[in-house]
Amino acid sequence: MSHPFDTLTPDLVLDAVESAGYISDARVLALNSYENRVYQVGIEDETPLIAKFYRPDRWSNEAILEEHQFSLELAEREIPVVAPLSRDGKTLFEHAGFRFALFPRRGGRAPEPGNLDQLYRLGQLLGRMHAVSASRPFEHRQTLDAQSFGHDSLATLLDGNFIPKSLLPAYESVARDLLKRVDDVFAQTDFQPIRLHGDCHPGNILARDDAFYLVDLDDCRMGPSVQDIWMMLAGERHERLGQLSELVDGYNEFHDFAPRELPLIEALRALRLLHYSAWLARRWDDPAFPMSFPWFGSERYWGDQVLILREQISALQEEPLKLF
Repeated sequence: MSHPFDTLTPDLVLDAVESAGYISDARVLALNSYENRVYQVGIEDETPLIAKFYRPDRWSNEAILEEHQFSLELAEREIPVVAPLSRDGKTLFEHAGFRFALFPRRGGRAPEPGNLDQLYRLGQLLGRMHAVSASRPFEHRQTLDAQSFGHDSLATLLDGNFIPKSLLPAYESVARDLLKRVDDVFAQTDFQPIRLHGDCHPGNILARDDAFYLVDLDDCRMGPSVQDIWMMLAGERHERLGQLSELVDGYNEFHDFAPRELPLIEALRALRLLHYSAWLARRWDDPAFPMSFPWFGSERYWGDQVLILREQISALQEEPLKLF
């Protein structure tokens, strides 16, 4: 059976980068990435570049270019984002059947969990991004909603042979209960979808020289603004309240936060849980996945998932976080 990245050898990576007009020094370092394939490529007499090869058949060219345009739009407004490099007016290249983009290399570390000073500045960054995001919609990228991330994810899992038969009834029951509550929250919450980073967890933010850089907009899509905020929160409820307050104080300097979206936080967390399991299932024919996630499909994993989804139902029944 052929797999999407079977033919993506180091030599092909070098050839692709050189086809875009760069001269490599033949050094290639594979970086940690599953959805796509990402490499650091040495360039003669220059700083190395990052080459990102898109998973075939995942996004249309229009959707990828819309991601690039969003990054460049943010960069033009001096919002620190690692945007793709342009060569002869192009940001999306093709070589040997692979679509790829090139990015400048940026070093840095993830923000410190719970650091209130950093959270205030992260809030400023997200507020600046959303002030641009809200100006117009995406046309070619998906919307984060209960159908695509929740119901479709559950359908993928139930159609496959990933959940052990002994745990299938329990998992299906708790997932359907959870989705009913998620549907209710979305139906009861008034929000205006905007363009999102979409996967804005601390691992996709680099702290460097007292500045933060947004990286990897591969999952950008339309959705509620709070999606780009809730993954910054960690710890017990009182800790998350303090973190949320700092984030929103910084955010409000540049864009008005909508407190009415706060009930969506636990619903969005529930969708992320379901979507993650479905993502693993959808990618299982890629050899990198069984090698990197050997526990997927085990009784222990799915037993833990049943418990985690039950806990998420309880979280949805609690009073949503509030700003004071």
